[in-house]
Amino acid sequence: MENFQFYSPTEFVFGKDTEDKAGELVKKHGGSKVLIHFGGGSAERSGLLGRVRASLEKAGVSFIELGGVKPNPRDTLVYEGIELCRREGIDFILSVGGGSTIDSSKAIALGVPYDGDFWDFYSGAARPNAALPVGTVLTIAAAGSEGSGDSVITKEDGGLKRGTGSDLIRPRFSILDPQLTCTLPAYQTACGATDIMAHVFERYFTNTTEVEVTDRLCEAVLLTMVKETPRVIADPNNYDARANIMWAGTVAHTNIVGVGREQDWNSHGIEHELSALYDCAHGAGLAVIMPAWMEFVYKHNPLRFAQAATRIWGCQMDFENPEVTALEGIKRFRSFLHSIGMPINFAELGAKEEDIPALVEKFGIGDGRTGGFVHLSAEDIAEIYRIAAKAEL
Repeated sequence: MENFQFYSPTEFVFGKDTEDKAGELVKKHGGSKVLIHFGGGSAERSGLLGRVRASLEKAGVSFIELGGVKPNPRDTLVYEGIELCRREGIDFILSVGGGSTIDSSKAIALGVPYDGDFWDFYSGAARPNAALPVGTVLTIAAAGSEGSGDSVITKEDGGLKRGTGSDLIRPRFSILDPQLTCTLPAYQTACGATDIMAHVFERYFTNTTEVEVTDRLCEAVLLTMVKETPRVIADPNNYDARANIMWAGTVAHTNIVGVGREQDWNSHGIEHELSALYDCAHGAGLAVIMPAWMEFVYKHNPLRFAQAATRIWGCQMDFENPEVTALEGIKRFRSFLHSIGMPINFAELGAKEEDIPALVEKFGIGDGRTGGFVHLSAEDIAEIYRIAAKAEL
């Protein structure tokens, strides 16, 4: 196990009707004038925004609103939010929605006190040293952004999807009411589950040895997702299953399951180019990319993949040829994703094999190599896309 520092200051408020605490939590964490940032009309139609407004009014906290966040959140709305917050003297941002809304809120929070272009933080041209505080009311269990210091934004000019990370944008509090996820369509639920599993796998496949505690934590979250996702697909109103999935999503991305170990985020980076180009759901893109990445890299350490196969997917260990077990585990993962309604190849996702050169170019490593479990060249990434394009059960 490697040395590590773990810092997760977010206050998590979990359970039924906890959105009614939004006002007191904003006030507790220093907010006096709030931007409520949200997505489409579902938050309004469901009554959630009304309850949040009432909670803020009860606490004596003034607010303005900015809706319109889309999946794969855009820089154009971020710029609008930054200008609005500066003009109105906003001192706290309350995100009501899923990962896209939270990521957009974090980008606005970074941009308000910054003299330059907020995109500098996403392009790697600058590092933040200040941000407005952010709180969240989570409506989708998926991205884990409610407990992380990460944010991903799409730049509309050029279709670039890039991320940044800083403890400055870890939410001060996150309200987690599993009831708010019960109205999600099965496809969105499955996309969220896939994202959660990807967050864990990208920590699980590591070159660091002797990490038994975090291995077992990873496996516990993954086994939970394997059990609970089919349950909520079959019964969307199963509160207990929704609750387990919501907490799993948060645990998956606070980094408690990733401390002390090298991690690999190539799958997320490779997928980002798909969702930037085709505007597909991030989880759906991951369902296509993650098994393809696994098929490409498993020979680097077949025993680690065989461990996942036996502990998570219940495969029998082939001690004479662990690669057989490793491949069976990958196969079962892809089959699981298919069983919950996820695409498994380019055709099902709506992607085109002829776009692979453009996808690799947008990934932007040139003649270099990416880091992680296996260092990948541009040609390696192209091959992963090709595997994903033609994948079958």
